[in-house]
Amino acid sequence: MDIPEHIFKSYDIRGLYPQEINEENVVSITKAIYKLFQQKLDASKPLTVAIGQDMRTSSPAIAQAVIKTLVEAGANVIDLGLVSTPTFYFAVSKYSYDAGIVITASHNPKEYNGLKFVVNSGHGLIKIGKPTGMEDVKKMAVEGVTLETVNPGTVTKKENVVDDEVDNAIKILENPEIKKFKIVADTANAMGAVYIDKLFEKVPAELVRMNFTLDGTFPVHQADPMQPENLVDLQKKVLEEKADFGLAPDGDGDRLFIIDEKGNVVSPSLIIGILSKELLSKNPGAKVVVDLKYQLTARKIVEEYGGELLVSKTGHAFITDLMTRENALFAGEASAHYYYRFTGNAESQVITIMSVLKIMTEEGKPLSAIAEEFRRSYESGEINFEVNNSLEIMEKLHQKYSDGTFSDLDGVSFEYPDWRVNLRNSNTEPLLRLNVEAQTRELMEQKRDEIKAFVESVKS
Repeated sequence: MDIPEHIFKSYDIRGLYPQEINEENVVSITKAIYKLFQQKLDASKPLTVAIGQDMRTSSPAIAQAVIKTLVEAGANVIDLGLVSTPTFYFAVSKYSYDAGIVITASHNPKEYNGLKFVVNSGHGLIKIGKPTGMEDVKKMAVEGVTLETVNPGTVTKKENVVDDEVDNAIKILENPEIKKFKIVADTANAMGAVYIDKLFEKVPAELVRMNFTLDGTFPVHQADPMQPENLVDLQKKVLEEKADFGLAPDGDGDRLFIIDEKGNVVSPSLIIGILSKELLSKNPGAKVVVDLKYQLTARKIVEEYGGELLVSKTGHAFITDLMTRENALFAGEASAHYYYRFTGNAESQVITIMSVLKIMTEEGKPLSAIAEEFRRSYESGEINFEVNNSLEIMEKLHQKYSDGTFSDLDGVSFEYPDWRVNLRNSNTEPLLRLNVEAQTRELMEQKRDEIKAFVESVKS
């Protein structure tokens, strides 16, 4: 069956079900992924591969096809069942499985499904994306790949992974005393409900649940907290309940937006600052990674607490790859992914939530006050443009700001002593993305409007 090449993204495989990805063409895709696993691990014996899935209505059929294909290829499959993507990463790393595949389309609408997949290098997970083998998988899947004839593999169900994930997070943070807070969580009927429920079975809190029933049709709203309209109900509820904070994970639970007691979104840059201080206090001199969209606040905080800041291209595969190569302790991304060495350099929102609870308990202050203490810059928020001439726009922007410090790590970035800008193509959508940050709100707004007008004037 035909496999459209555009479903092979920078960080994962994702497409419409059943037109672009389905239980038939996923057989070829799975064979290609397994072949890549064998190549990466130099495997002369059957591999142990963990399989997880999200709550989408098409996930069981795709998971079944993936498992059947792997067993025929001789793999020993560990069936994790319904798990968030961070839980899946935790399992592959903690139990030392060779590799893993999770069936999910992350925050995309119900019509989509896809695959994220990793190899366990032994010193960190290798998420397969553009820099780590996705092009090879695409080529093999589209052209067809033949695997050696071997004895069939096995399937073993693995229970209680989320319990182990939560226990592991509590242990990493040295079993801290946590004050009983009131927390509202809106999981959008998606996978974050599973680890949030389990965490608050073991940590005292008054948990107000919104949309916790797993439902792959997303009956209330899309599981994408990057879109402000998907946070409105949660923000209202936090105020109504006089809660200490609110939680909004995305569809597969690897992103987590946090709402303060005033109903405002706490910028991921401020969360990165808070977490960096906590981690660097126990690990002086360690490396912290951020994506290039916003880095002024993180740079200053990491310097203040004796760490070393590294900058990555945007995207979870790029960040985990850099963490593994540099043995970094922690990473944070503007899209609210938070990564830890403790979990194979992958996201762990259980550790993030526990860390926030611990810090709030110790500080004895509301979250908004704690967050504001870490502010070192102001951010525009991502501004998207639909354009047909992105390269021309970037070139002209380069000419306009040629006196700034230039970087082409991801799109184009220009930095001055008190502000910086990044303009880059989206890895997942046909958009040009603009991010501006500055040391004062006034300067940020001035430069944001200036560059926005410039892009509008030259776009086609």
